Amino acid sequence: MNTDQPLTLLGGLTPRAFMHRYWQRKPLLIRQAIPDYEPSLSIADIRQLAKREEVESRLIWRDKGAWKMKVGPFTRLPSAKHPDWTLLVQSVDVHDDATAQLMHQFRFISDARLDDAMISIATEGGGVGPHFDSYDVFLLQAHGKRRWRIGSQPDLSLTPGLPLKILKSFQPEHEYLLEPGDMLYLPPHIGHDGVAQGDCMTISIGFRAPTLATLACGIMEAASDQVMARVGNDGGLYSTPPLPGPVLSGRFKDPGTPATASPANLPDALIHASLQAVGKIRFDEKLAVRFLGQWLTTPSNAAWFEPDEARPNFAIKPDMTGALELDRCTRLMYRGTTLFINGEVAISRASAPLRHLANERRISCTSRLAQRLTQGEKRELASWLTEGWLHYVP
Repeated sequence: MNTDQPLTLLGGLTPRAFMHRYWQRKPLLIRQAIPDYEPSLSIADIRQLAKREEVESRLIWRDKGAWKMKVGPFTRLPSAKHPDWTLLVQSVDVHDDATAQLMHQFRFISDARLDDAMISIATEGGGVGPHFDSYDVFLLQAHGKRRWRIGSQPDLSLTPGLPLKILKSFQPEHEYLLEPGDMLYLPPHIGHDGVAQGDCMTISIGFRAPTLATLACGIMEAASDQVMARVGNDGGLYSTPPLPGPVLSGRFKDPGTPATASPANLPDALIHASLQAVGKIRFDEKLAVRFLGQWLTTPSNAAWFEPDEARPNFAIKPDMTGALELDRCTRLMYRGTTLFINGEVAISRASAPLRHLANERRISCTSRLAQRLTQGEKRELASWLTEGWLHYVP
């Protein structure tokens, strides 16, 4: 993507300008970000999604002024004639190609941050109350109208005793009425309250914002896996450890330790040996890349891959036309020469053709890059086709 190309999606701003002026800084209202927008899924389609076991959904409504929430799947949903209810369906991008394509329009932001597309439908007066998010979000109006009130208030305390995170004291500063194609960008911790004006559908493109604790714990777990992979159950070594690391298969020894009159006291030698063992682990960039690459490419729990049964022995040939496209649920990232796909470390290195596939999510079979694929890379792509991670489009 050309980050210096003005985008209608950003109200005429270039991605570079948007990231510099607005990203994690201040809200932005974009009128007709997608002119004449028509959603690929209807309100009826969203209702059907919420009935499926593998789809994460929530129903929110008010009963005599009190907030209520129920988690799906749902066998029955309120009538469209009843006001004041909202249905939220998570990760619609893993269930619908067009929604996935919509989300990919925001890939001027790293895939490592891009999370999912949630769709909410509501009847007159429906909403989830004044709240804030801890992550960035683009709110695209898909059907009907929704009135948004927003405010960058310092007081983010919540009302206790509710099933939802409702701001205790909401202080709106701006108010906007969004119609289909309009979009509102909100950075983290901006208070906002959206209320449907009649039947309404809003698409929320959300971004990952892991806590530092999550990152630290992930690195430590990766380090633990690295150490244990080098130590067999019998103290022996595996032949191919996942990453170069310390060999800690030896056992604690304390020859010459004197007799103790305090047997319940933890011995100094064991404490020092533990710290020395931990000190041998290298918390370096390679370890961070391995953890992040596998974690960030792990597919959604709702992801479902369907191999093309008509092509069980598919092979990439020099005279092929068409293109290879990643499945909407596939996550493919790289760092340096290491390639990660759907939570796994790929066998092939991140060559120019495979980096192109990761960035563009497709590669033309007649392109010069495709002609540079090695036989090993072709075999790996064929295995991805077999898994349903990749598809051939004639």
